[in-house]
Amino acid sequence: MDIFQKFRANQGDIGQHMSKIHGYFAFPKLEGEINARMKFRGKEVLTWSLNNYLGLGNHPEVRKVDAEAAAQYGLAYPMGARMMSGQTSKHEELERELASFVGKPDAFLLNYGYQGMVSIIDAVCGRNDVIVYDSEAHACILDGVRLHMGKRFVYPHNNMENLRKQLERATKLAQKQGGGILVITEGVFGMSGDLGKLDEIVKLKEEFQFRLLVDDAHGFGVMGKTGAGAPEFFGVSDQVDLHFGTFAKAMAGIGGFVAGETDVCYYLRYNMRSQTFAKSLPMPMVIGALKRLEMLRSMPELREKLWTVVNALQSGLKEAGFNLGKTNSPVTPVYMQGGPAEATNMVYDLRENYGVFCSIVVYPVIPKGELILRLIPTSMHSVEDVNYTVNAFKEVRKKLEGGKYSKTEFAKVEVDM
Repeated sequence: MDIFQKFRANQGDIGQHMSKIHGYFAFPKLEGEINARMKFRGKEVLTWSLNNYLGLGNHPEVRKVDAEAAAQYGLAYPMGARMMSGQTSKHEELERELASFVGKPDAFLLNYGYQGMVSIIDAVCGRNDVIVYDSEAHACILDGVRLHMGKRFVYPHNNMENLRKQLERATKLAQKQGGGILVITEGVFGMSGDLGKLDEIVKLKEEFQFRLLVDDAHGFGVMGKTGAGAPEFFGVSDQVDLHFGTFAKAMAGIGGFVAGETDVCYYLRYNMRSQTFAKSLPMPMVIGALKRLEMLRSMPELREKLWTVVNALQSGLKEAGFNLGKTNSPVTPVYMQGGPAEATNMVYDLRENYGVFCSIVVYPVIPKGELILRLIPTSMHSVEDVNYTVNAFKEVRKKLEGGKYSKTEFAKVEVDM
């Protein structure tokens, strides 16, 4: 059998609809300056789908530093992997600043967040070690866990009673095999917006021996008194053994980091395959990240503006009777009932007739019969943007409940294939 034949016959749960959704509902192109309003298919839309929490993506100071660094160094320097020929003092400086910011002795700079998390798990856990992780963990965690050659246990999302049971199982197995235990959760869960129960998890260290890895992609720069992330928010930074963050959200860039004890970070420097065998992060991205981190630390007004918008949006939607689940972060999911056809028809209406662009989440990401309209507020948005969006959502909800989106077919759009 031709190995390609299997996916030509079955494109997957979402891919089977590509001829109807590509370029509009999936792989849409937002164009123009990164801002609260951008262009989609030639029309201006109010954009709620960018993880640009603090508005740094198009900030004049950031653009200036990015441009100057690119002009000075180009996009190639340094050449080679960091272990071989790609090390610079700027890479080391960024690691020191990141470690200081999240309250750890050391940090290791990563080229990408997704592959970084996969590789952290691979480097830390051997065949005899046991992984215990949250059921709603991000795909990068799931992929890292799947590559693990040892045993793994999953606990229902944020269920601490069940986590205790899984730790009991893991402890018996680890003792039998002579291995250790790694617990993995998220600081902010990117789909639901609720926080990992870091304070309750670290208390379990009084009963069980394990290390804790926190994926803080959506918390870093946003949560906590200084924006250092979810561990700071809970006051447990010293109990989080590995603090993982990405530049793709609040830092509006590319790359990531993992912070922890110095000896652990040096172990990762020499044993993370995704970094050992990959080209070093280009200098403009490193210098750009230093500038972004400086602004994150010195301009609390950006975070204050973000939370003003977050509070206005979430309180407005709740007052209008929308279900936002358990979010207590900027991530704002609006839960409704309906299938893929209803979801696409409603999103089409929002984009074409109301000029509101937000992400849509349906099965298989969430259970059948449910849909989520996911809003990401930023410091670039205004209270006026919030009021307009809440009113638009109220109108489309009436249409949804009245059956106006219940066609069996997807909204007719011209796909880009």
